Amino acid sequence: MSVSAIILAAGKSTRMKSRRPKVLHEVCGRPMLEYVLRACYEAEVERVMVVVGHGKDEVISRFGNDKRIKWIEQTELLGTGHAVRMCEPEIRKRLDGGQHDQVFVLAGDGPMIRSEVLRTLLSAHRDDRAAASLATAVLDDPFGYGRVVRDDKGEFQAIVEQSDAAPEQREIREIFPSYYCFRAEDLLLALSKLTNNNAKREYYLTDTYAILRGAGKKITAVQAVTPEDVLSVNTRQQLAEADEAMQRRIQRQLMESGVTIVSPVNTYVESGASIGSDTVLQPFTFVGRDSVIGNECTIGPFATLSRGSLVAEGTTIAGNVCPETAMLNGGS
Repeated sequence: MSVSAIILAAGKSTRMKSRRPKVLHEVCGRPMLEYVLRACYEAEVERVMVVVGHGKDEVISRFGNDKRIKWIEQTELLGTGHAVRMCEPEIRKRLDGGQHDQVFVLAGDGPMIRSEVLRTLLSAHRDDRAAASLATAVLDDPFGYGRVVRDDKGEFQAIVEQSDAAPEQREIREIFPSYYCFRAEDLLLALSKLTNNNAKREYYLTDTYAILRGAGKKITAVQAVTPEDVLSVNTRQQLAEADEAMQRRIQRQLMESGVTIVSPVNTYVESGASIGSDTVLQPFTFVGRDSVIGNECTIGPFATLSRGSLVAEGTTIAGNVCPETAMLNGGS
């Protein structure tokens, strides 16, 4: 049974006051959309439908070499449900071709999405033979998020938005951070019944859960998302918060693999850098994305390695490394 994904990437950067498409803003050296794509591919996804709108040519140009992507244009921004509706012909084509898909739906501005969470969600979805599933998080401060309402047995009942929640529902700390998973045919059924009878006159994808539950379908809600994974980006402040969280994740993984980072707060390592064990990163060091540093090196203090630098085992570097001198070996 195949797995596909829909990534919503049509939004403007209005609140960021930027002409650049939001999903192309970088977190630790890579566009946000790239993190979401990577998480999907690491979670069994074979085919991705990316819904684009504002700045679509720029987005397509950046990822145009990826043949696993089918580009879907949303010319009117009428809500998340409408965006997924734009993918209906492609979903039907796959069903007609015998592809009995499970379909993730994810936000392209969620760089903290991890493949481990997607695999957990997919496993629970399959084990329960669910029509639709969602991954949830528990936050100390759930303000602003849709609350996940369960019955006395812990079964999913509904997602209630902050503005619509009763006082007792606002006390719920389990929230929905937009990690969706559907059986393809049930997604099509729910989309056919979506309406825009709300204040914004938009089609909300979250309404699909109530539609399917009302039709007697199985809905699974699994607590699998950490507070760090919830972060998405709508403002420059949130972009900085996501970058800080990603930097902590990168440095944590490096330290767990045997790298010493003397002063994490004064060190910055972009995504995709490979650093050998027993290497020491001294304070005020920058390592560009896709750099490769060997074992037992000392980098810094006050070292800048440009993107794609190669540093041989046992090297000591202080100061700047330019692309022309990226292959370094031996001495200090």
